[in-house]
This record gives sequence, structure tokens and C-alpha cells, in this order.
Amino acid sequence: MSGQHPEAAGRAAVPDVFDPRRYAQGIPHDRYRALRDHHPVAWQEEPEVLGWPAGTGFWAVTRHHDAVRVLRDSSTYSSYLGATQIRDPDPDDLPFIRRMMLNQDPPHHRRLRVLVSRAFTPKRLDRFTAVVRERARSLLTRAIARAQTTDGICDLVAQVTDDYALLNLTDLLGVPDSDRSLLLHWTQRVIGYQDPDEAGTPRLGTDAKPINPRSPASLRDMFDYALSLAAHKRQHPDDDVMTALAMDPELTEPELEMFFFLLVVAGNDTVRSAAPGGLHLLAQHPDAYRRLRAAEVRLTTAVEELLRRHPPVLTFRRTAAQDTELAGTRIRTGDKVVVFHASANHDERVFHDPYALDLSRSPNPHISFGDGPHVCLGAHFARLQLRALYDEARSALPDPLRLASPPRRLVSNFINGLKTLPVRVAGSS
Repeated sequence: MSGQHPEAAGRAAVPDVFDPRRYAQGIPHDRYRALRDHHPVAWQEEPEVLGWPAGTGFWAVTRHHDAVRVLRDSSTYSSYLGATQIRDPDPDDLPFIRRMMLNQDPPHHRRLRVLVSRAFTPKRLDRFTAVVRERARSLLTRAIARAQTTDGICDLVAQVTDDYALLNLTDLLGVPDSDRSLLLHWTQRVIGYQDPDEAGTPRLGTDAKPINPRSPASLRDMFDYALSLAAHKRQHPDDDVMTALAMDPELTEPELEMFFFLLVVAGNDTVRSAAPGGLHLLAQHPDAYRRLRAAEVRLTTAVEELLRRHPPVLTFRRTAAQDTELAGTRIRTGDKVVVFHASANHDERVFHDPYALDLSRSPNPHISFGDGPHVCLGAHFARLQLRALYDEARSALPDPLRLASPPRRLVSNFINGLKTLPVRVAGSS
């Protein structure tokens, strides 16, 4: 299937929310709202962009109720059939990609989730609370001190949040200090593949088309490292996630490889994207930041609101396993159905005054960590890190928190990333 979907024929033109370059300018909230109000399940074309080939098109799901329905109903909306990225994988790569827990449906998904949950025990995660807090304090202190001896400007992404997310993850996994830069390299290559600044020039295959960064050929170096690290952990066990996975007799070697891939990429980029997004929101909303500094709002509640306004993931795809209907739109077996998290999180039908930053908002049923069987396994650890960072930031960073220049955003329709966040921390006027 290509071109316009038969069910979309004859409808009024709908706003494009696919083009990854659009997100480099900001989240297209005006387009999201138009879709929610008039085309809640809207057909989107997939033209060729930045050298990546055109796709078949998909249904964009923008209302909260419909998004939750898709995420929870894995029998109708499958993660397995076509995986979870908007772009279709190469058919030869699909069996490989389906080995990842993210790209499976129950009951197989449930088995893998139980296995990896053994490594992600609350006790193991909570053990990092003091370490994470000290790391946030240290990174902020060092960045501010450096700014005070130069131009008074600190890039919170380059000097704080990138390192913060990476170092916390490598501690949890048990990756040696000497190898930590590898994780950032792999994250940039896989997550930032649409952005030339992050991924560089795409590698081309024999057909002169870009090679999917999630293909077996692109991931071989990461997998080789995972197996080498697992072998080391069996000989030198420690209280970390990789030791737990390496010592689990029920986990096959291919499953361990894919778990490492998932933990490195998703585990790093969730906080790497959410943390600067939350700080950017606080800079844009001085009254909310002042309330946070004065401890007038609970950190746990504030974190949820910052996640609602700036979800780390923009989209997740499912594939219709059967003919169905969603919000009055007929969807055919095999159609791609894509949930738009940032749109659902700003749905006026669920959230009062959704564009306000209300750090005391409760209830707050955002879907920034997903919903249903694939709700983010690392959400507890991500929240722990965000609470510690914002707690340290509210005392370390000045009030008001002023942007020195607009942040640069990632070219991506998948990750809600900031590449820079320059703030003035000394000599402001």
C-alpha cells in the first residue's frame, strides 16, 4: 500500500505531523490541536526526507483516550507485526528486530519482561538515590563554576544532562568507566539517525539507500561488546543489571544482546531527553520555577507535570492486526497506527488548561512513559533521576532562570530532544 489511504480519500487536507525537520523548530502544538479537534485519527503521508526513502503512510492518533486504547490493546494494535518505529524496517531485518522486547506482543513479551524485571528490582534502583543526587550536585556545581570564569553561560545539555543520564545508566548496568563514551556514541547513532549533527552522514547500502541504524549490520559492534561484558560479569559478578542478566540461565544470548541494546538506547535517552526539557520549561515559566524553589509544590508532582509537557518520546507505532475502527475511522489489517504522546498529553478533553505548567497538577494521567503492557520498564529509575536533578537545580541555578539563547532541538519525529540549552548563570543583566 502506498499513497493516500482509501479511507482518507475525499477528506479535507490535514496538517502534516510526520516531517522530522518540523520538530527541530518545536513541537507543532497548533497542528496537534487541529488534528485532535477535527481529525483525531488522521492519515499521514511518508515522503522521502533527508535521504530516507518514502513509506506507505500511517494513521496519526492524537487524542488521549484513543492513544491509551491503542497502547493497551495489543491484540488489535500489534508491536510485533511491523515493530514500533514509523518507518518500516527492511523485510530481511524484521525477524531480527522482533527479538527485542519492545517489538513483541503478549504472551512472549510478558516472558521477557518478567526476566528483565528481575534485574530491575526497586532495591537495586533505590540504592542509587544518594549517588544520583551527588552526581547532579557535582555536575551543576562544576558547570556553574566554569561559566563564572568565562562568559557566564552554561549549556546545561553539554555540561550537565548528557553526562548525568549517561553516568547514571552506566553505573546501573555496570559498564566500566573507560567504556562509557561508547554508550553515548551508540545512542546518538540509533536515536539521532534523522539528525545530521547526531548521526553524521548515513551509511549507504549496496542499493545506495541509508542503512537502518537498527539493522543487524549496524548493531554488531554493540552486540559484540554486550557479550564481552556479560562474559566479564560472569567471571567478576557485581551488584549491577548486566551481572543479573548475564547470570540468568533463562536468558538466551540473542535476548541478552537485545536487552543490552534496549537498556543502552532507551535507558539513556529517556532521561537525556526529559531532563533538559524540564529545565527548559522552568526557564520559560518563572512563576512555576519560583514555586519549585520555595518548595510550594512536591517534587514528585512537579516531575509528572514536566514529563507531561515534555515527554521524552514523541511517537510509537503499532500495526493493525485486524480490521477495526478508532474514533469513527476504519482501519484495515496491516495499517500503521502511530500514537502521538505530546498531543495526547495536551488533550483538552483530559487536561484542564493543558498548556499551563501546573507543577501541582493532580491527577495527571500523561502517557510519557507509555501505557499498557509496554509501559516503560525504567520509569521508576527515570523518575528517581529527574527528582534528584530538579531538586539540586532549584538551589544551584539562579532565579529567574534565563535562557542565553534559544535551545537547538533534535531533528526527529521520535525523540523529543534538545541538543543545547544555554542558560545565563552569572553576570546576568
